[in-house]
Amino acid sequence: MSLNRENALYIGGEWCQGTRTVANINPSNISESLGDFAQASQAQVYQAIACAREAQPVWAKTPLEQKQKVLQSIGDELIARCDDLGRLLSSEEGKPFAEGRGEIYRAGQFFQYYAAEVLRQMGEMAESVRPGVQVEVTREAVGVVAIISPWNFPTATASWKIAPALAFGNSVIWKPANLTPASAVALADIIHRSGLPAGVFNLVLGSGSEVGDTLIHSSEIDAVSFTGSVDVGRKVAAATAPNFVRCQLEMGSKNALVIAEDADINIAVEATIAGSFSGTGQKCTASSRLIVLDNVHDAYVEALSARMQQLKVGHALEDGVFMGPVVDERQLSSNLKWVERAHELGAELVTGGERLTLENDGYYMAPTLFINTQNDWDINQEELFAPMACVQRVGSLEEAIAKVNETRFGLTAGIVTSSLRSSALFKQQAQTGCVMVNLPTAGTDYHVPFGGRKESSFGPREQGQYARDFYTIVKTAYQRAY
Repeated sequence: MSLNRENALYIGGEWCQGTRTVANINPSNISESLGDFAQASQAQVYQAIACAREAQPVWAKTPLEQKQKVLQSIGDELIARCDDLGRLLSSEEGKPFAEGRGEIYRAGQFFQYYAAEVLRQMGEMAESVRPGVQVEVTREAVGVVAIISPWNFPTATASWKIAPALAFGNSVIWKPANLTPASAVALADIIHRSGLPAGVFNLVLGSGSEVGDTLIHSSEIDAVSFTGSVDVGRKVAAATAPNFVRCQLEMGSKNALVIAEDADINIAVEATIAGSFSGTGQKCTASSRLIVLDNVHDAYVEALSARMQQLKVGHALEDGVFMGPVVDERQLSSNLKWVERAHELGAELVTGGERLTLENDGYYMAPTLFINTQNDWDINQEELFAPMACVQRVGSLEEAIAKVNETRFGLTAGIVTSSLRSSALFKQQAQTGCVMVNLPTAGTDYHVPFGGRKESSFGPREQGQYARDFYTIVKTAYQRAY
């Protein structure tokens, strides 16, 4: 893509410059910059809102097949270009190329799925309790949707919000994370060439304190979909409430993986590796709490430690790398402070815990495992966003489930077991939005609902057909025939 990154704002169907730029540093090699990217002013955010407001009725009335073709073309190009866009994503976010490529491919599937959903928007007919009256229930677009997406899945998370918003006739103003602007511009460029009417989609790069704050306080926004931390989520909810703007929040979590007494150790280890350390642990679905039954504890810890030491850490684009760097210096510093905190509390370090010095100067950290930890310690209650997992030893499945639920979060939870009874009990009693059996806690499908409980989520579910509950408004019409 030859687009000048300093002209990386997309407002009203036109690319434009911001008021300043920020550097985009490669976390795998911090001496390498991926360019300087534009930052929007508050006036430009207002301009984007005005353009989206004007364009939304036009898009809502666009024939269904035309909408379907637009979303299909976006999805098709993402999938066709998953290699080059995956390299770009991995270069700025730090996840290994296989994960970056997979994320782009999955983003394309989101657009393809919602392209099909465009043609499945059907209403309902009902008999009235009054003779001669007919009732029709339909759905209409909410209007102008502000989308605020995170850096850890810069293309996929944005896509699972943008795609349904467009599919159901809304206009979009997207504020991506400032740490991953290149992926945002690449996606916006694809959308720009898809045939959308000008103003239906807008990209405003910038900080949360400036661009994000302007969006969430605007009375001209009809809905806000946000993924990020709990603290920021609270601010979004507080800002949107006075204007009665509908709000959808996906926030943090502290997910647990239970290793039952009848677990296959190999399956348990591989589920842990994928759930705790893929993406460098920078996932809201990562399993950072490992709750292990007594009689398998030692064998599991030994096998897991050995497997962790086989993991290759390195440059995101290097062959054979399982775990890349963390996203930036601030995140690495936070991770190492949590390691110090674990030592202070008396946890026993099994492996990892240090910053790695590799051929490329990047934000590298060894995958880290602690044992002999307690559930009420802050390392087991706060989301770390680090390649660090903490083991707790328990005596029964009932105790394990109780500890799974002893948290203010509730996004995902998992169990490794060969018992149908145990899996059934766990699925029933785990207080989370997603439950995994013999699978990593990280990894969900695009055609079914995603979301959590407690402080992990607020508002309607994302993904699948459930997304329509957020992006549409229900209308009930009554008619008496002459």
